[in-house]
Amino acid sequence: MAIDLEASLKRVEELKDLLAVPPGKKISLSKDYDPGFMPSRYNKKQMKQLLEESVELLAEYQDRLYAQSEYALLIVLQAQDAAGKDGTIKHVMSGVNPQGCEVYSFKQPSSEELRHDYLWRCMLRLPERGKIGIFNRSYYEEVLITRVHSEILDGQKIPEQWKDKNVWKRRFEEINNFEKYLFQNGILILKFFLNLSRKEQKERFLARIDRPEKNWKFSPSDVKERGFWKDYREAFEDCFNHTSTKWAPWYIIPADDKPFSRIAVAGIIIKTLEGLKLQYPEVGKKRREELQQIRRALEEE
Repeated sequence: MAIDLEASLKRVEELKDLLAVPPGKKISLSKDYDPGFMPSRYNKKQMKQLLEESVELLAEYQDRLYAQSEYALLIVLQAQDAAGKDGTIKHVMSGVNPQGCEVYSFKQPSSEELRHDYLWRCMLRLPERGKIGIFNRSYYEEVLITRVHSEILDGQKIPEQWKDKNVWKRRFEEINNFEKYLFQNGILILKFFLNLSRKEQKERFLARIDRPEKNWKFSPSDVKERGFWKDYREAFEDCFNHTSTKWAPWYIIPADDKPFSRIAVAGIIIKTLEGLKLQYPEVGKKRREELQQIRRALEEE
């Protein structure tokens, strides 16, 4: 059965409301968002087709974004280990022109980066107008892993007076101000948390051990971090409750089912770009006359 893409994308609008973290409202990851949620209306074949059509439509919008060169789009992906950030980037952005899209994965800060403020290295990688920038992890690590592992904060080169109990509250405020500044300068921000269940994470870890072609993906540190599961969930919740805003919303994406999580991410990106009413630049009368003269000269060769 063929899929009505337009109708499906209309349902994405409903999904946006369902998966969004409402600004100013406290949410609970365990009570309000099901990692295994998936609409039952599509079978596996239809899900694949819908993703392919979504990728094609996203490529069209990205082309217009690049041509108009007025807005930029920043996509922030956060998740716990094995939630599928790399796979989401690979499948959702597979049709996008590489010339108009850049992906950055932020690892442990270098010695140079530690000599700057925590937003500095991400500022350097912001997308320019007309482009899509994807942050695989981001400045949010500074209120997540740094919060779970307080020794990281101790090692940062900031004055001791700013390492007090209010440091996270200040950082939430700083991040909100930073994102509002970007929004007011034409950089739209979409933030996705791939919400993986503890059970599914275990299954994916086991698959990485049992399948030789996936061994390279597994690190002993992944299991170590799994031991801090509750701490991370609390840190994520507090982060979402303080940094989901009208100008930079968070979306909690059910990640236990990979095909659906990718469709949800793609759909939300498409609906966001659709709302910009992107158009190819129009040329004036004089330019059109010049083009016709060039056309005639080419035909006369």
